[in-house]
Amino acid sequence: MEEAASIPLVGLTAWQVLVERAKLAKGQKVLIHAGSGGVGTFAIQLAKHLGATVATTTSTANVELVKALGADVVIDYKTQDFEKVLSDYDVVLNSLDGGTLQKCLNVLKPGGKLISISGPPDPNFAREQGLNWFLRQVLRLLSFGIRRKAKARQISYSFLFMRANGAQLNQITSLIEAGTIRPVMDRVFPFEATNEALAYIEAGRSKGKAVVAAK
Repeated sequence: MEEAASIPLVGLTAWQVLVERAKLAKGQKVLIHAGSGGVGTFAIQLAKHLGATVATTTSTANVELVKALGADVVIDYKTQDFEKVLSDYDVVLNSLDGGTLQKCLNVLKPGGKLISISGPPDPNFAREQGLNWFLRQVLRLLSFGIRRKAKARQISYSFLFMRANGAQLNQITSLIEAGTIRPVMDRVFPFEATNEALAYIEAGRSKGKAVVAAK
């Protein structure tokens, strides 16, 4: 049950970025940031299943983990700068800070897609959420800088916030049952250690998902 609980959030996020939004195809190149994290470990495997060449960023301690998941190019962010190593990529999945988001533009080719799950939200997201006029303008301003820079390079920028989707979960389940994707679960914390679990995640130490069990 703990393993099952670790799947929906990261599985749907990876699916909606790579399959639904990016339409990642065989032979394309994708950069997935934070490859040893919950979304990263799932996204690497999904991208390989789709036939893409996968690059990822991770710490020195997790290089072998992401290689085992299928990453073709591994950037150790402690010793390498990904924007100086990678070029002509079709898709980037960003889950890191604003500084990293800006650098992502430098590795994409014209026509490439920069998809961020850590913001800033864009006007399309505001429309999808049915936000009022004022909030739509706020989000337009928040994302104006990155959208302008992306447009100047003929790159599309979009923000994705995962939504529930049963049909997609069924497809993800089939991939897991077939052994194509294996969930990566780091630790299971008892409910009374929830604060410890949150601190563990915030410290960036987890490999895959950390799960809080109610029992």
